[in-house]
Amino acid sequence: MTPADPFRPITPDDDPAVAAIIRSVMTEYGAVGEGYSIEDPEVDAMHAAYQGPGAAFWVVEIDGQVLGCGGVAPLKGGDADTCELQKMYFLPRLRGHGLGSALMRRCLTWATQAGYRRCYLETLESMDGARRLYRHYGFRDIDAPMGATGHCGCDRWMVLELPEGSGA
Repeated sequence: MTPADPFRPITPDDDPAVAAIIRSVMTEYGAVGEGYSIEDPEVDAMHAAYQGPGAAFWVVEIDGQVLGCGGVAPLKGGDADTCELQKMYFLPRLRGHGLGSALMRRCLTWATQAGYRRCYLETLESMDGARRLYRHYGFRDIDAPMGATGHCGCDRWMVLELPEGSGA
């Protein structure tokens, strides 16, 4: 089903497809309205949002179609050692083929090499599959949100201590 490496950095041409994926998956899980990432201003301009220092974003392209995405960026309102796993979403037909795990490895390796010491994420209780993936990679539940993401609709927060990397 998948090519050897279906991942590539986001380009400006990917913005409409990525926005559609985010909106579709968030709607699938009832995460619509204020307090969810579906309302983030960068949803329609993801390429530009991840061009700053300490940020990277990838798309998953199969047969010329962007079907998934995810990235890492500094945690808003967090310390310099903490990044956030952001907007990792896959359309249903892409799930269950090991690509979430592969993208997670890519994100965590990049974050470690960039010199981050921990990776934070926000999710929903209803996103069981995603939470299983996060736990598989060592993320642990925490009792309250970190930083100032504005995602007050999220009801689960997790963090992973990263191995010491090579630095940015």
